[in-house]
Amino acid sequence: MKWEGNRQSDNVEDRRDGGSGGGFSGGGLGGLLGGLLGSKLGVGTIVVALLGGWALGINPLTILGMLSGEGGPAPMVQQAPAKRPPADDRMAKFVSTVLADTEDVWTDVFKKGGADYQKPKLVLFRGATSTACGQGQSAMGPFYCPADQKVYIDLGFYETLQKQLGAPGDFAQAYVIAHEVGHHVQNLLGISEKVQQARSRASAAESNALSVRLELQADCLAGVWAHHADNARQLLEKGDVEEAMNAAAKIGDDALQRGSGHAVVPESFTHGSSAQRQRWFDKGLKTGTVKACDTFSKGAI
Repeated sequence: MKWEGNRQSDNVEDRRDGGSGGGFSGGGLGGLLGGLLGSKLGVGTIVVALLGGWALGINPLTILGMLSGEGGPAPMVQQAPAKRPPADDRMAKFVSTVLADTEDVWTDVFKKGGADYQKPKLVLFRGATSTACGQGQSAMGPFYCPADQKVYIDLGFYETLQKQLGAPGDFAQAYVIAHEVGHHVQNLLGISEKVQQARSRASAAESNALSVRLELQADCLAGVWAHHADNARQLLEKGDVEEAMNAAAKIGDDALQRGSGHAVVPESFTHGSSAQRQRWFDKGLKTGTVKACDTFSKGAI
């Protein structure tokens, strides 16, 4: 992937020194889980939500909150002033460059559609950090919080992606960011809110099915970004598409369930199968249009 020397985004906030992580008063993962365990939700539902949210998706706290009927954003704790990553931090430079590229692509796409693109922030953290959706944890994997319009990532996830999940490569890493930015695009378009409202009224199985469609659309939108980025800046090198497709396969719900020693249970999927994730990323990559990413139409997936 040809990224070095390209523009870096100013919308990256570095909380890795722990100064902005803070505790989460009145909630956080432990507090919310404790409350949910005492509610109508079963342990199995909570585990499924956490496992699903771990692999590139919306903060599991948001999912759990909706399932329990407490879908509103959690209260924020006061953060220390935002800090830029060090100039000599290569991995931070990489994610800043990829984020900048998504900004350029989506600004242009929105402009052609007669709208203004609101750029998200990307927060680097270690271990845990507070968000408008609750306490973020590294174990969740990268996630997007619609309440504060920020993407959160512990860069240690990339080591997990490479060594534990078997998905190495810089374009696989870029796909992770582009997927989360895809959730931001869904949020701006009002899709996320409609899906959340529908899920709050749905059964567990129906809610999971809606989540799958939302996640597959984010995969498709990641492909749309790659299409335009390559056309404009010849970003892709030999093997890059294969890296992204391999990453999509490794984080499919069926692959994750098999990898953890469990039976594959399609009704519990929250992100889609490996084949589905590959197909929708490829569709966005080949078409380059948001219209092609309609995962919600009947028979689409």
